[in-house]
Amino acid sequence: MRKLIFLGLVGSALVATSCSSNKSGVSAGEAQTLRSDVMKLKGQWDISNIDYDKNYSVKPFDEGASISCFVGSSWTLIPNNYSGTYTLHGANGCPAKIQNITFSVDKNSVVSLKKVGEGEKAKKVLSGYKLMLENPMDNSFTLVQSVNADGKPMDIRYNFVRKGK
Repeated sequence: MRKLIFLGLVGSALVATSCSSNKSGVSAGEAQTLRSDVMKLKGQWDISNIDYDKNYSVKPFDEGASISCFVGSSWTLIPNNYSGTYTLHGANGCPAKIQNITFSVDKNSVVSLKKVGEGEKAKKVLSGYKLMLENPMDNSFTLVQSVNADGKPMDIRYNFVRKGK
């Protein structure tokens, strides 16, 4: 009798497991590709240039600094714990600043980026930025931020090049 109950429990568990759905909505192959793309982001990066409609004055990431201050900025990305920093170097009238960040990348290559203050927990930060990850390669990638400019969509393309691993 005990064997019958045990086999019934094991059988029920197997049926429940085999019928459960993939909650993440990502196949194993897609998850592996996503993880591979995210791991390419690991290391030291500089923004080599930024493409956008030059008819507009842009101040990225609520820093109060001109977009030109971000060209040449240094970024450290650590995908293992989804943290990092960006550094504005303070030349040509730009502020000198090191900003802690956290980020994540979803299955659609949307990068969620949060600025985290000193001593602040990332989970307490309610605002952030959404950017699209494009062309993650070993030595370059692009983040695209879509913004509203005079009621029309405008893309800002931050082009990154590897500085070091």
